[in-house]
This record gives sequence, structure tokens and C-alpha cells, in this order.
Amino acid sequence: MRGRQIRPARLVQNVQEELKRTVMGSDKTYKPPWLNIVSSVPPSETLVRPIPTQHTAVSGSSKAKKPRNIYRPQKIVYLEDKLRATFYKDHPWELARPRIFLESDGKDGQRCDWSKGVRQPGMALTGESVVQRQLYLMEVKNMSQNKAYDEARKEFYRLRQADEIERRVAVEEARHVGAYFGMTRGDVGMKLEDQEFENWKVWAGKETAARQAQAASEVETFDSNDALPDEDADLVEMTEATLERGA
Repeated sequence: MRGRQIRPARLVQNVQEELKRTVMGSDKTYKPPWLNIVSSVPPSETLVRPIPTQHTAVSGSSKAKKPRNIYRPQKIVYLEDKLRATFYKDHPWELARPRIFLESDGKDGQRCDWSKGVRQPGMALTGESVVQRQLYLMEVKNMSQNKAYDEARKEFYRLRQADEIERRVAVEEARHVGAYFGMTRGDVGMKLEDQEFENWKVWAGKETAARQAQAASEVETFDSNDALPDEDADLVEMTEATLERGA
């Protein structure tokens, strides 16, 4: 059995020593981006696997205290996940709305003041607005989950209805002065569906005719005028001759 490998444990020291050396005097040596992190949080040097941090409280039952999956990392669960799942379960079509996942510096969420309502400046009205507003009402206003959900949902409905009315009025005003918008997305979808249905009717007609022709060809028909094979004809003549002799 091989001994312990200590080379990975000295990786940080080796890299730091190499950075101090100047092999090429004119060339600048750059520090690896992972060096500071590994230096501040070094890997474990013991062979004993540590037990991960328990994020959830263990109940007093005997089954929960059994050593089962104690070395598996615990699942990190946030309250927003449950609220988000509830909202999109009740409003599945909100997932079909296009969204822009773009942040300037990654701190856009810190600029939102959810005490002023669901609508936030510089942020589109989505289901995430309802989730954050509901979370604020639960943590700051001490509302229950259902009451906070109803409050945030009603604000969302009013703003969404106002947006729809504003959009409809803008379209009517533009058409009044001669603007033409063409077919909507629903009209385009219906047109494509009608085309596919017509293609299916043509294909179904051809398949039905082919199956009827195949079924008709498999049915055998017999005619009294059809000529019998030679062996069958000889057998018939012998039978007739035998009957005549017996008579």
C-alpha cells in the first residue's frame, strides 16, 4: 500500500515560491486566480471525511438520528424557491413571457425597494416581482404566507391589467392613423395549424385509399368459367367415367 501523498498539500507553497523567482527577468509572472482562495481555505489534510454542515434541524425521532447519508452534502433550500414554485404553479403562462437576464454589476436586486409595491423602476413586471414582494410582506410586515401571497398577487393583477389596457389603446390609436401590424402571434399559430391539418387530410386520404386497395386485393373470388388446373381436370374426368361404369 502506498503512503500518503503530500504533494497536493504543498501546492500553494510551491506556487508561491515559483512566483517569487524570476526566471525570465523581463517577463511578468501572473498569479493564478485560485491562489488566494486556496490559501485562505486550504483543503483538508486528514484522511477522515468530515461531516458536512447540517442546514436543517434534526427532529427528536429515532429514525432521524440513524447514520444515513451523513457524508452527503445537505440540500440548500431557500424560502423563495417555495414561493416561486407556488406562483408559477398557479400562473404557468407567465413562464412563456420573454425575459431579459441581464445585470449591469450583479447588484440590481439591492436597488429594489419592495416596500413600495410590486412595480420597481428599471425592472420588468414578472413573477419574481410577486415573490420578492411576498417575501418582504412576510418578513417585515409579519404577514402569513397566504395573506402575503394574496396581497402581492392582487397588486400584480392590477398592474398587469393596466399594462394590457395601455397596450391595447396604443394599438388602436396607431391603427387609427394608418399603422399596420400584420398578424399577431395567435393568428400565425392558427395559420400554421390549419396548414398542418390540410396536409394531414391529404395524407390520410392517400393512406385510406391504399388500405382499401390492399384489402380488396386480398379477397379471393371464384368464377364457374375459370379454367381448372390439369390435375383437377383429370380427376373430374376419372370420377365421371367411374360413375358411368357403375350405372
